[in-house]
Amino acid sequence: MAAIVRLLLARAAVSGSSARLARAAMSPTARRSVAHFTFVPEPEPDPAQYGPTQKMNLFQSITSGLDNVLANDPTAGKERVFNTPLCEQGIVGFGIGIAVTGATAIAEIQFADYIFPAFDQIVNEAAKYRYRSGNLFDCGSLTIRAPWGCVGHGSLYHSQCPEAFFSHIPGVKVVIPRSPIQAKGLLLSCIQDKNPCIFFEPKILYRAAVEQVPVEAYQIPLSQAEILEEGNDVTLVAWGTQVHVMREVASMAQEKLGVSCEVIDLKTILPWDSETVCKEECFLHLEAPISRVCGYDTPFPHIFEPFYIPDKWKCFDAVRIMINY
Repeated sequence: MAAIVRLLLARAAVSGSSARLARAAMSPTARRSVAHFTFVPEPEPDPAQYGPTQKMNLFQSITSGLDNVLANDPTAGKERVFNTPLCEQGIVGFGIGIAVTGATAIAEIQFADYIFPAFDQIVNEAAKYRYRSGNLFDCGSLTIRAPWGCVGHGSLYHSQCPEAFFSHIPGVKVVIPRSPIQAKGLLLSCIQDKNPCIFFEPKILYRAAVEQVPVEAYQIPLSQAEILEEGNDVTLVAWGTQVHVMREVASMAQEKLGVSCEVIDLKTILPWDSETVCKEECFLHLEAPISRVCGYDTPFPHIFEPFYIPDKWKCFDAVRIMINY
């Protein structure tokens, strides 16, 4: 039996963009550009291997994956998809209970910023269930979905990337896709995996990312990073939305600095694919310190979001500093 536990919240309407445009943004007719990257669709999957495809954006590909799960379950029915009270701890706790019975549970938290009330249920219950029972019981068929990341106007409570909190918790898997094809395949792998999984969905890609996606069910292996671009000088590692930023950085570095960058999509944050990232024993041969480019140590701002995010210029500057070390 499969069940989807869904939490629906109204998205707050907020205004503002950057310090230079703050005053203009107060106008009711003001508009802004929220994308700090260019999405490039992946090559169309081989129909001989994956069957027919259909043009989908990221949220449609996720819906398609959920449809596959429910359609392939002999007890499928619309009564298994329902809204819940606005209680994230209760949603995850309910999902754990369903999963312990052996059912497939998919709990939805809207947004990732509101996953913190469920932190205790995830860390102290879901992650430890198998271990504390000596493998007699588990909630491994639990998947927790949540929209993730910034969109240009989300501010404090609709822009955060909380995967770092969960990447230190043994007993759960944390996955973030970069595209519609990846989203459906990785989500279906999470649902089939026998460990609790947290699946963060880059919400800026919900409509911005469009490509041909297989209609039928398929899976993309977890904990396997992917080398998207080969390079000899610098390795760029990212996940989710930031993968597209890094691809632009690699192009800029080649054009402006003559630097060849390898680009790796980590995909699974925990447990991460250290073999792919470190296949050349990198820590014994580094010629410069590792550089971590991220947001500042402040709450996520509103009108200053363009200055807060690790855009391509910040990442490019890190590459420039690294090669001149």
